[in-house]
Amino acid sequence: MRFLPFSAALFLSLSLSLLLSASLFAATSPTRPPNVVIFLADDAGWGDYSFNGNTSVRTPHIDSIATGGVSFDRFFVQPVCAPTRAEFLTGRYHARTGVRGVSTGLERLDLDEKTLADAFKAAGYATGAFGKWHNGSQWPYHPKARGFDEYFGHSSGHWGEYFDAPLEENGRMVRTSGYIVDVCTDRALDFIQRHRAKPFLCYVPFTTPHSPWAAPAADWARFKDKPIAQPATDPAREKLDETRCALAMIENQDANVGRILRRLEELGVAENTIVVYFTDNGPNSFRYNGGMKNRKASTDEGGVRSPLWIRWPAKLPAGHTIPEIAGAIDLLPTLTSLAGIPRVGTKPLDGRDLSPLLLKQNRPWPERMIFNAWNANVSVRTQRHRLDAQGQLYDLVADPGQTTPLNTREPTLTAELTAAVQTFRRDVLAARPAARARPGAANAVDPRPLHVGYREFPITMLPARDGEPQGDVKRSANAPNSSYFVNWKSRDDRMVWNVEVVTAGRYTVAIDYTCPLPDAGATVELSLHAARLTGKVAPGWDPPLYTNQDTLPRPPGESQMKEFRTLALGEITLPAGAGPLVLRALEIPGQSVMDVRRLTLTLLP
Repeated sequence: MRFLPFSAALFLSLSLSLLLSASLFAATSPTRPPNVVIFLADDAGWGDYSFNGNTSVRTPHIDSIATGGVSFDRFFVQPVCAPTRAEFLTGRYHARTGVRGVSTGLERLDLDEKTLADAFKAAGYATGAFGKWHNGSQWPYHPKARGFDEYFGHSSGHWGEYFDAPLEENGRMVRTSGYIVDVCTDRALDFIQRHRAKPFLCYVPFTTPHSPWAAPAADWARFKDKPIAQPATDPAREKLDETRCALAMIENQDANVGRILRRLEELGVAENTIVVYFTDNGPNSFRYNGGMKNRKASTDEGGVRSPLWIRWPAKLPAGHTIPEIAGAIDLLPTLTSLAGIPRVGTKPLDGRDLSPLLLKQNRPWPERMIFNAWNANVSVRTQRHRLDAQGQLYDLVADPGQTTPLNTREPTLTAELTAAVQTFRRDVLAARPAARARPGAANAVDPRPLHVGYREFPITMLPARDGEPQGDVKRSANAPNSSYFVNWKSRDDRMVWNVEVVTAGRYTVAIDYTCPLPDAGATVELSLHAARLTGKVAPGWDPPLYTNQDTLPRPPGESQMKEFRTLALGEITLPAGAGPLVLRALEIPGQSVMDVRRLTLTLLP
């Protein structure tokens, strides 16, 4: 038999083609576990999407997840951010997980909780999170300690800079360029590109449309004079410019969802990728919400109903709508089931595996109740009814605005749901220690310490958000997230962080600060028990407040931000153990000491 000779160029071309074909087959093979991409919007309401009937906004890319996949008609989250995120990550009601608030440490997941990312990482997936975390900042509460290989974004619940923001990259702060949602999406795209040859879990928790009201100029230009055709359920409380800005941010978000969906198509992995989209609570302003009552922070229907759209072209029917009620607690058991991977952890789940509903399997589906809780208020949802926080019963199919109580017509159901709420309060809400607060303190502080000095994560950032001002020191605004300490003028003033040093040793100390030029030169001391470090505040650094951040005036309670400078205070030797880490002034030659955004301790080798 005679063989024709191959040229080197032809051989190379064929080899590359075979490698590409093998890579494409690996990416699309039905035997390969599915990739998972999860989008979570921050403070978007059920009515913020064109798929749900909003005629003032266009969300074609987000809508395509719904039209190409499965929609949940009645999906429920919690009234505010961190609790919903905890339930999504663990499959358990947030109060069971240690999450009791949104700041000052109360947003942290207990260390014995296992997450969705833990399960996917244990199954061999590459795992990454890109955006707002809001379930703990310091190791081992940090996302990289909770199952994510990579993290980029901001770990606190609120971020005051949406343009050219300083963000965290795997434990270090970096200055970015551009709009925060675009920047985090860039990182998610890079992660997907790098891990296309193996299964990946890519979590994209967007920052928007959470305030501050800051949209890219091009998006705002489409909305700034736009008529809003559909009013809020309570139109007297709607601020139209806030509605316009929220919808502008949603359209920017939609464009970024489109970027990721296109990349999945380009890489040939879209068919075998599960894509999930939902929101973390009701809308953050009064705007169109399908006639439902109330907004974010409320346990009424409008505060807790969220879209949930799940697309998996290889397995899930397109255009299918599920009427059964479901909640954020269901996502962990559902996604692990769909991916065919075991759950990590043994604590009892509150959520259900929704895959029989998604796959249209003909199985009995038992009735259930879903509870919503925030700020001592509890409501409970059945398939048709809600018992609100005041004990009033409503038919949410006939009366989505909760206008006509049914207690007298439905006494048996009212009594049954009232008893269920009492059981929930006893078994779930009352099982956690309360936060502590000194007399006159503006915010309660979680009693769990902030850990310092893990070898695997040697940099520990201690923002003002997690500290306690004492004396006349106060926060730059009432909301602790993204705040900084101001009004430091006396030697009696203190800033205190409740810490536990895990590794005794030498630490460098840095402070992100500003200081009026004439006030430079104060001597400050950082102490933990007998360990002490002193240094001078110099040079002066007094930048103006940013003027490039806000589309609309910043809401009351949110800090106006500025450019902070890093002061290398020196090196301190810390003992292992718990105690108050105290920053105070020894000498104040000027009118003030400095404003403080963040204290950073770095464990030396």
